[in-house]
Amino acid sequence: MTQTSHHWIRKLEESRKPAYLTIPDLIEEDLASGRLRPRDRLPGLRDLAEALNLNYTTVARAYAEARKRGLLDARAGSGTFVRGRTQTLPLAGGSSVEMSMNMPPEPPALAARLRESAARLMKDADPFQLLRYQDFGGTAMDRSAACGWLRARLPDCREETVLVCPGIHSALVALVSQLARPGETICLDSLAYPGIKAIASQLGVKLQALPRDDDGPLPHAFEAMCKTEKPGGFYCNPTLQNPSTLTLSQQRREALADIALRYNVPIIEDEPYGMLPLDAPSSLAVLAPELTYHVTGLSKTFGAGLRVAYLKAPSARQTQRIAGALRATTVMPSPFTVLLATQWVNDGTALDVLNAIREEGMARQLIASQVLDSLPFDANPYGFHLWLPVPSVCDWSASELALQLRNQGIGAVAGAAFSTDGNPPNALRLCLGGPQNREDCREALQRVADMLADPHHLHMTML
Repeated sequence: MTQTSHHWIRKLEESRKPAYLTIPDLIEEDLASGRLRPRDRLPGLRDLAEALNLNYTTVARAYAEARKRGLLDARAGSGTFVRGRTQTLPLAGGSSVEMSMNMPPEPPALAARLRESAARLMKDADPFQLLRYQDFGGTAMDRSAACGWLRARLPDCREETVLVCPGIHSALVALVSQLARPGETICLDSLAYPGIKAIASQLGVKLQALPRDDDGPLPHAFEAMCKTEKPGGFYCNPTLQNPSTLTLSQQRREALADIALRYNVPIIEDEPYGMLPLDAPSSLAVLAPELTYHVTGLSKTFGAGLRVAYLKAPSARQTQRIAGALRATTVMPSPFTVLLATQWVNDGTALDVLNAIREEGMARQLIASQVLDSLPFDANPYGFHLWLPVPSVCDWSASELALQLRNQGIGAVAGAAFSTDGNPPNALRLCLGGPQNREDCREALQRVADMLADPHHLHMTML
């Protein structure tokens, strides 16, 4: 730092700015010129103040300003290190790499087809018909399209047991409100979609976590709960689970379905990713059709903005009961989005988009396996998210790491968001669909890998 100090002294004498603003400029200038490099250690406040003939307070203000600009990182007891500016990556939804929202990748080759199809459909539609109130649950044509889509997983699907809903989340609100009163219990995996936690909290319904092993919720724990406190329902995300990526085996599904049938416990089968794998085991709605409410939609197999979900209830009577709850909370799905969804399911566009998303997801999972090859993580080749345990050598919680990644322009979600038992795993969910293209995905994953490969630097960069 001696040579740099002489250079800074001369620049400070020439500058018309206050010293506390000039020093951050000098750090940035030296980074650009190569005099300083990211991870270089800078002198302590008193040492630099003495070297530059400045008072301690001025140097402290200068370091604080440099940290605000993203040029320095510091940690008590470790020192101050050069960070350098973080180059942001372009992303469809903003200025940083969105890996926290589990959106499907967007296949660019289909953009023109979607644009032309939507324009043609709207040109021929009666706008005033679309602006009127509609019968809840979709028209006969909408329900027929829904059945056509659902039959890939539910071969015996019938229109009188299907509702077209404004998104999976709204369907879950209606189901939880109907299956459990305030103070009653829904049981579920110890890792679960955060939305179900928010819904239960809003409705005053208790969630009881079931312990799990590597294959999912433990059947004996589910049966024990059914014996001691009959739950209002069992919530399950059995295929490409959010967040763990786990797909329950056929044997585990059969065991859970058998217990639900013996104790007459309704099942909420939340399966937004169910169409992605080519070899998914049988749906719980096939194994226990008289008890299972199967919910899927187009948010993960087409696009998150297409807020259309399909709910298959056990019977026509229960379908109407749920329709009443949905009508009370959402009135109806948007006729515009339902029109698009029905057309795209019927003309094969939805299937083509699904195949393209599946192909792109597999390509991004391959990138993840290459970039993160030295790190153990859970993933499924057909999915577009992964579950990354934080290496023990990092000595940081997932929440702290997620915050640091956010500072580096990368969105990630810590395990605490998914925990239902108060004992969150020290892991991150990273979503691969947010980056705009494969190179952005590779670059973002490389940043994660670089950070975890140098735990010493991670200690330095946490403020």
